[in-house]
Amino acid sequence: MRVILDRIVLADNLETAHRVRALAARIFRLGVVHEITDQNPAVSLQGTIPARNTRSFAAITQPERIGSLIRALDDYEGQAVVAAALRLAPHVFVRPGELRAARWGEISWENREWVIPADRMKSNREHVVPLSKQSIAILKNIHRYTGSGELVFPGVRSRDRPISDNTLNAALRRLDYSKEEMTAHGFRSMASTRLHEMRKGDEPLFDSAVIETQLAHVDRNRVRATYNRSDARKHLPARRKMMQHWSDYLDKLKADKSPTVSVIRKGRN
Repeated sequence: MRVILDRIVLADNLETAHRVRALAARIFRLGVVHEITDQNPAVSLQGTIPARNTRSFAAITQPERIGSLIRALDDYEGQAVVAAALRLAPHVFVRPGELRAARWGEISWENREWVIPADRMKSNREHVVPLSKQSIAILKNIHRYTGSGELVFPGVRSRDRPISDNTLNAALRRLDYSKEEMTAHGFRSMASTRLHEMRKGDEPLFDSAVIETQLAHVDRNRVRATYNRSDARKHLPARRKMMQHWSDYLDKLKADKSPTVSVIRKGRN
C-alpha cells in the first residue's frame, strides 16, 4: 500500500493519492467486517500523504492544528480589513487573488452567495461560492467599514485598489506561521484534504465531484470542460450543504482547546 501511494505522490498526483488511500481504507474496512482480513493498513497511512501543492503552497491539514490556526486567525490584531480577509479565507477556500479582489457587487445577501465573474477566475468561468452563516457574519462585520466602496478588502493607501497579493501571507507570518507551515493558498489544500477524508459510515460524506467543483478545478477532460464552461451552479445544493458543514467543522475544531492538542502561538510585534 505504501509503495503504491509513494509512486502516485512521486508522480505529483497528490489529490489522487488521497483518494486512493481513502478508497483503500473503505475496501479494507469491509474486509475486516467480513473477516477476510484483520487489519486496515490504509488507516495507518492517513496523514502521511502531503497536501495538494505542498511543494509550492504549504498547508496545515491535521484537525488539531487546524483548530489552533483558526483560533490564531480570530486573535489577529492587525488592520480590520486584513483580519476579515484572513478569517474569511478558510471558510471559502478560493484562491488568494480571487479573495483579495472581491467586490461588494458580487455578494448576494439574499441568496447567501458570492458570484465571482469569469474574468477574475483562473478557469475563466464564473464561479459561485455559497456563503455559510459564519462567512456572512464576517462579511457583514467588515461591510460596516468598507461597504461604501466597491472593494470588500481595499488597501490602506487607496480604497480603489485591493490589499496586495502578499498581505495574507505576511499576516500569517505575524501569527508566527512560517512559509513552510501555512500559506494563504494553503486554505484550499486544507479544505480539499479534510473534505475528501470525511466519512459517513463507509461512504464519503461529500462526493469528490462536489468538492472539486467548489474548488473551481478545471475538468482535465477538455471535451467535458468545454460543455461545462458556463455551468457555475453545478451541484449547487450539495455545495451549499458542504460549505455550511465545513464552517461548522472549523468552529468545532476551534472550540476544542484540549491541552493535548492545543498549540500556543504568539503573534510577532
